[in-house]
Amino acid sequence: MIRIASLLIVSFSILACSSQKLNNVPNERVLSKIQFDLNQLDEEGLAGPEDGKVALHYEFCVPNTTAYIQAVQKIDPSLQIQAGSTGRIGCLRGKEVLCRGNTHQPNYRDILYQLASLEYIEKIQQTFFE
Repeated sequence: MIRIASLLIVSFSILACSSQKLNNVPNERVLSKIQFDLNQLDEEGLAGPEDGKVALHYEFCVPNTTAYIQAVQKIDPSLQIQAGSTGRIGCLRGKEVLCRGNTHQPNYRDILYQLASLEYIEKIQQTFFE
């Protein structure tokens, strides 16, 4: 029963996100989940000086079920799923998986808005590899 409920939630989330128009600016609650400045990025999703532009990498957590993982992968083709890693964001080991993506992809802004619109994603933070 719980599995069916989870699938329904994921399905409704996907439908809600897919019905949004591209470049449609979401509400403040959704925007507040994206915890880095999108204004620093150009049309290609790159930031920095002309001779050294780079993509920004981001991370977020989703519940550790196939349905949730497939739902976010459908939205964001750049995602790498890292089960067992908590990341800087602090995913709950065993209950959540770490998802990492980047902004150097078509429609990166809309992808981030769609991810942030999902109820089960609490925040999306920039990732720094050191």
